Amino acid sequence: MRRLLPLRLAVLAGFVLPAALARGAVCPSRATFDVAALQSEMMLLATACHDSSQYNSFMRRYQPGLFAAEQSLHRYFLRRYGRGGQAAQDRFVTNLANAQSDAAIAQGSDFCPRNAALFAEAQSLQSSTQLPLYAAGKDALPAGVVPCSTSASRRR
Repeated sequence: MRRLLPLRLAVLAGFVLPAALARGAVCPSRATFDVAALQSEMMLLATACHDSSQYNSFMRRYQPGLFAAEQSLHRYFLRRYGRGGQAAQDRFVTNLANAQSDAAIAQGSDFCPRNAALFAEAQSLQSSTQLPLYAAGKDALPAGVVPCSTSASRRR
């Protein structure tokens, strides 16, 4: 029996490992990135404009969808970078926040008045299933921040 165990493990590895490698690090949908970017934009708005109560309300209302987007990104970064996945995801989130912050700085004192309606718009959605479409329409994801091509998602 002991001699058969390595053989069984090798056969199992022959089936399981190629299947796992074939899955690869498939890029999450663009909606995942749009929702993450919207959340980041909302956080920036709350911080820069001193309006954490509306941000907290947004987070409570859309927690399941926001959590699902976060988990999708987390799984992607772990598959793509292995042990370095969390660090890569942290870099992505930091780069996203920095790019959005740079855009806010460029707007200057007009940033808060220009974006004040964002919270009210988001809260007026009929259901949380509308959040990805709303996020896509806000174009909160700066160009060049997406860590993988959307063509990888389409090939799957």
